[in-house]
Amino acid sequence: MEPGDFKKWRKTLRLSQKDAANLLGLKRRMIQYYEKGERDGEKVKIPRAVRLACYAISDGVADYNGPQRKLVKLKSED
Repeated sequence: MEPGDFKKWRKTLRLSQKDAANLLGLKRRMIQYYEKGERDGEKVKIPRAVRLACYAISDGVADYNGPQRKLVKLKSED
């Protein structure tokens, strides 16, 4: 996932940077680094765990507690 893809993911879901950070369990500043692709002039790679979490959130998964338990889906705002 490239920085532009990450920002597009967030915008597609209509999430603010703060909301995306809360869903991913990150600080808002990390969202900014991922979207910019750098931190203090150094390249920042989006970790696999974050990329997978983005996929899960896109699919409506809010939490996962193991294979024997039911998925917790995100609440629809419709």
